[in-house]
Amino acid sequence: MKKSFDGAEFPREEVRAAIAKGIQQAEEQANMRQTPLQMKRKSKRKPLLYVASVAAAFSIMVGSAAYVSPTFASTLSQLPIVGSVFSNYDFLGLKQVSEQGLTSIIGEKHTINGISVTIDEVLYDESNITVGYTIDSEKELSIEYFGAGLKFTINGANPVANSASFGKKVIGPTVQTVIARFDVKDQMPDSFKMGLMLEGKEGEKWEFTVPVKKITNTIYVPVNYQQQAEGIQLDVSKISLSPSGIALDYKATEKGTIDNPQVGASFIEFRITDQNGKEITSHLGGGEGHFDNDVWNFSSIKSFDPISHDVQQLTITPYLALPSGGGGVQGVETKIPFDRSALKEVNFQSFTVDVPKQTK
Repeated sequence: MKKSFDGAEFPREEVRAAIAKGIQQAEEQANMRQTPLQMKRKSKRKPLLYVASVAAAFSIMVGSAAYVSPTFASTLSQLPIVGSVFSNYDFLGLKQVSEQGLTSIIGEKHTINGISVTIDEVLYDESNITVGYTIDSEKELSIEYFGAGLKFTINGANPVANSASFGKKVIGPTVQTVIARFDVKDQMPDSFKMGLMLEGKEGEKWEFTVPVKKITNTIYVPVNYQQQAEGIQLDVSKISLSPSGIALDYKATEKGTIDNPQVGASFIEFRITDQNGKEITSHLGGGEGHFDNDVWNFSSIKSFDPISHDVQQLTITPYLALPSGGGGVQGVETKIPFDRSALKEVNFQSFTVDVPKQTK
């Protein structure tokens, strides 16, 4: 009979004992199969046996325990070798939600042409959908092998507009972990079937369908702050606080022409500090814009690191993050060169937001 660990203390010692036993059995079996030459190299091969045996123990536990609680999954991610992809990256929010068992553990793996892609875990919060996945290949792959990277759909349909950012860590010549972060838009549902597709250079297509649901332990703080500066109308509607970080919703408008979307309002970013002047790390993301009645309209949800429980007030300072060069594309083929001289610095006023008391 299956035993559920929901609401009960996780049997840490039993799991560790099972893993230790698996390691011992793997070593004994390996020793029985080794030739004299292999026996001489035993000390060099032992770490590989440890990895294999622990991985086997982990797959047994996961394969027979679809009924376990998020706490159980979180505890597994903290055991040696059995780790979270999110915890390996320099995003405080991702590490925190992973440790708290708030991510969706997927573990679905597809292999094509000797290349295995595993969707490890997913986080859906107010500002991003973050997907952590692992690529394990029989041979070393070039950096550009996967082209533009992971793509996603919502209930089988392409999102109206989205931008994505990617981070990669090379574990070895043939193994790498990747996180893909997709911007969240206002019209996206709180839960849906997320289609994921990764295309390879040789025409491979790794396709997955995973359920995602927005985390619920979020504090919404109405802001409704407005200001005008140098022809830019800025509206900050709210900020959201969760274990994954701060999400700041804003809209900005500015008069312009249809053939040039590179107006000042399209470069707005925010700096946030707490009551002690400590800056909260921001994570630059994309946004969307459209032109209507001689006015450019931009909107985005900016993301920042989570704050500690002793933060009582936040000071928010808008500014323009003007690039030094580059350009953009209007439509399919019309390239728009960036002209910094056509834009000027804007001095926005800072404003403060009181932070509700958070429960630990």
